[in-house]
Amino acid sequence: MAIDAWPTLTAAALLALAVLALTVWVWPRLASGGRRPVLGRVALQLAITLTLGVPLLLAVNSSYGFYASWGDLAALARDDRSAAPGPSGAEGVRVHGSHSWRYRGSSDPAVIGRIDSVTVRGARSGISSRAYVHLPPEYLSAPPSARAGFPVVVALSGYPSTTRVLIDLFKYPQVALDGVRSGAMRPAVLVMLTPNVVAPRDTECMDVPDGPQVETFLAHDLRAAVAEHYGLSRDPRAWGVMGNSVGGYCALKLALREPGSYRAAAGLSASYHAASDSTTGDLFGGDDRYRRENDLLWRLRNLPQPPVSLLVASSRRGEHQYPDTRAFLDAVRPPARVSSIILPSGGHNYETWNREVRPALEWLVGRLRTQ
Repeated sequence: MAIDAWPTLTAAALLALAVLALTVWVWPRLASGGRRPVLGRVALQLAITLTLGVPLLLAVNSSYGFYASWGDLAALARDDRSAAPGPSGAEGVRVHGSHSWRYRGSSDPAVIGRIDSVTVRGARSGISSRAYVHLPPEYLSAPPSARAGFPVVVALSGYPSTTRVLIDLFKYPQVALDGVRSGAMRPAVLVMLTPNVVAPRDTECMDVPDGPQVETFLAHDLRAAVAEHYGLSRDPRAWGVMGNSVGGYCALKLALREPGSYRAAAGLSASYHAASDSTTGDLFGGDDRYRRENDLLWRLRNLPQPPVSLLVASSRRGEHQYPDTRAFLDAVRPPARVSSIILPSGGHNYETWNREVRPALEWLVGRLRTQ
């Protein structure tokens, strides 16, 4: 059973109830003193604690999408992640099949487009990662010669998280379809993945010295493989990147550090510097300059700014990074440009981000050029 499926949650809840019933029935027999009854009572209390905690944790995971499978939980689900360089170009994308989904009562690709489940292999970085690619219906009906005219948005989730949350919770393909139908944006290809492409390590989208080259994968390998496989433009003006939380930091950093790959980026509740904890390890190899260069506020204040368009989203109340968001807005100078979505209140959660995804996606697609 899938980790986020209702039968799994139901089975865990039934197990917890069974253990509780067993405890009520056995407890009078363990009421006497002595070593064995005491150990029995301790064992039952531990069993109740563990079995009651499991359905709670499963429910939280289902709501927030931290793990999409038991393999993700065990950090075993990332396939083909070898140290050797992978194939380039069209061979860099392996399509596993189409993701089954419906929207507004339809499952017809001619109406809602198609979501490919793929593995992208990095020719330069040696990293492989699973991703989803949403091809809008306009792309599917276009002749191959016209496909380079579609803008491309790379959407990144936070950490810890999975790629599925971008479809199931953020609903990026659905939001894009609504935007096109309302006339607020033109059709775009969506490439959706988690920035945690070398799980379980959180690399903060860094090229780690003597370690995984995640920035290279996202800035170069991903673009080259997807562009060639789907016949898309490689012009950086046609490519944008957005994300929430750590994914937002990655998006903004990719535009600032790799303007030859992405000319527009949006960060929702983004952090502005790389985290450093037990999940990241040493990301900088002891190089203090490299650390500063990946601090977005330091970078804006001390280095030339590239000709990119940036958007940041935050809330005046409920977001701990709001002061840094204001500092980021104040630090941007031409030729870079910056816009913002500032909510009166909101937390670091999906409810807040879902209020920001559609205007941010429409803004981002509006800044991409394919001609």
